[in-house]
Amino acid sequence: MRYIVKQMLTLATGALLLTACNSQLDVKPVNTIDAGSAVATSGDVEALLVGAYDALGDGDVYGGNIIRDAELLGDNGEIFWDGTFVAPDQIFRKSLLVDNDQAASTWLDSYRTINIANNVLDNLDVVTNANRSRVEGEAKFIRGLVYFALIQQYAKAWTDGTPSANPGVPLILEPTTEITEASKVSRNTVAEVYTQIIQDLTQAETALPASNSFFTTKGAAAALLARVYLLQGRYADAATAATRVISSGRYSLVPIEDVFDLRINQNGVNTAEDIFSVQVTDQDGVNNLNTFFASADYGGRGDILIEDAHLNLYTADDLRGQLFYDDGNGIYTAKWINQYGNIKVLRLAEMYLIRAEANLRNNSSIGAAPLADINRIRTRAGLAPLTTVTLNNILRERRLELAFEGLQLYDLKRTRSNVGALPYNSPKLIFPIPRREIDANSNLEQNAGY
Repeated sequence: MRYIVKQMLTLATGALLLTACNSQLDVKPVNTIDAGSAVATSGDVEALLVGAYDALGDGDVYGGNIIRDAELLGDNGEIFWDGTFVAPDQIFRKSLLVDNDQAASTWLDSYRTINIANNVLDNLDVVTNANRSRVEGEAKFIRGLVYFALIQQYAKAWTDGTPSANPGVPLILEPTTEITEASKVSRNTVAEVYTQIIQDLTQAETALPASNSFFTTKGAAAALLARVYLLQGRYADAATAATRVISSGRYSLVPIEDVFDLRINQNGVNTAEDIFSVQVTDQDGVNNLNTFFASADYGGRGDILIEDAHLNLYTADDLRGQLFYDDGNGIYTAKWINQYGNIKVLRLAEMYLIRAEANLRNNSSIGAAPLADINRIRTRAGLAPLTTVTLNNILRERRLELAFEGLQLYDLKRTRSNVGALPYNSPKLIFPIPRREIDANSNLEQNAGY
């Protein structure tokens, strides 16, 4: 196995750090925020929105660990956790304890991100007319994205039982400025959370511009909707949403060696294939996927090794099989080799795969025939085009194309496939509601098995 390092131009991006107190010695407990004085102008709200992006890129959210943990929990013998941290080790072994600190951190930092987005949405009236729609769309996309991550990690899958009865996660749609008895919310149902996610993303797609620098766009909202609809089995909607992204003409597939940022210690860049990425530079941002998936030679801990069970999935002519390297101690994926590479959340290749699968399952050709879409992905990977296509062909291409991007667990759950020796609906494949939340809020129902 080998990897290709390609030099590209750097793109520096700035970020805003928000602080809450003027003195490190001021330790007086605070449980209220005077939002009226904190957010008074359009500039204040837009600065708060940048804070929402900053929170989204936290290491325990989309700065890496949400994606990492989905790969660890969804592993089918294709990777090996060789690290010393207890929390991800429990996740990999599918034996989480109720006090797992990663489950607690992801929950806390995700709701912190949601609260910032809620504060933005609560203050839209002071945003200038020229910017209001965009600001609303960005905040709703962020909120929808984070709720989608939470409902997948902390609740039963859409395919498991009755979504309208299964407990999901609490929906908090207003800013939390004071902790009172009213803050002790209950869990909304899985169906209610998905309804809110779709509402947020639908409104975001309408409100967002087609082009928005490296921030979220109309295409990003449609792409995430396509992913949500596929998971729900709403195949016509999934194919239609994916088609909106593809037909926009704003994104294009790039050569395999350019898809991921394979440069070493260079500020992250977006490619023409990227629909939405968390931005990372040597000045700001966290790439925990590098921390855990990369070897020490490339700034990582070398905690996640790639097993032969995964490597053997690639045929000799598949260019994706080149995206691995051996540091002398084991095999690693090169997807996250750049310490300062951007974290790709949505990219165009997934849209072709979603559309192909949705159309095949629905016996339709919305946007294109399944065979044409799957052959786009295969041809880019250096493979000969297929003459006919099956569902297994498409699912195999999804695994090879999207490996180590955080989708494995949820693909197995939505297709009702075993995860190792566990059935797709095993309680061991769901995070516990953190103990600290249960202790503080008697209205929260714990997940089965904890």
